[in-house]
Amino acid sequence: MTTPNPKHPDRQLISIVIPVFNEESQIAATLSELEQATFDQAVELIVADGGSTDRTVELVSGFKSVQIVNCQQANRGWQMNEGAAAANGETLLFLHADVALPANALPSIGQSLLDESVVGGCFQIRFPADATASLRTVAWGINLRTRLFKTATGDQAIFVRRSVFDDIGGYETFPLMEDIALFNAMKRRGKVVVLDGQVEISPRRWLQFGVWRTVLLMYLLRFGYWLGVHPAMLKRFFIDVR
Repeated sequence: MTTPNPKHPDRQLISIVIPVFNEESQIAATLSELEQATFDQAVELIVADGGSTDRTVELVSGFKSVQIVNCQQANRGWQMNEGAAAANGETLLFLHADVALPANALPSIGQSLLDESVVGGCFQIRFPADATASLRTVAWGINLRTRLFKTATGDQAIFVRRSVFDDIGGYETFPLMEDIALFNAMKRRGKVVVLDGQVEISPRRWLQFGVWRTVLLMYLLRFGYWLGVHPAMLKRFFIDVR
């Protein structure tokens, strides 16, 4: 049953869940863009805070259209599950605080879900317009991998039908790889789609630690996960940047 929306009763409600922890440098700009982009859409915005110690919650509180969910721990999987539990939408869109949706994101999602065999999907990526050639190459490689193998990570704005998310049991509360685990579980439930639109992601991790060093680390972590190394062990080598 489609969740009714008081402003747009003819449209299915999409819940955008944003997990945050100490994101004062990014969250205000992200929410401002989302409020403008979704003004005429059937959307609710939910920020799931993992106990930020900076001004993140204060900044989010300034946005009256945004619901804040205070979580017990800074664990992205846990936070997104808590945000989803507070959501009313039949479609869940999980968005990182430093990722910007393309202009046609919500109509594209709605159109893709008209096919009842589709359980969810993701977007391709791009870096900001002033990105270096090496970053553009990284984005090209990620997009190629995504299209060929139907894989996605959390910064690709994963979306999923609420019924499928609940059936899967939500995100694993791993300290890492929870996004890959969810997308793999989605593929076992039905068809996933890779939309043509590109989300704009922050290059901050690549710029701080070096583009190719970061790429190598990411693929080593994925390979370790594929081999069966527990994400808690892999987390020790992850680059966490805010």
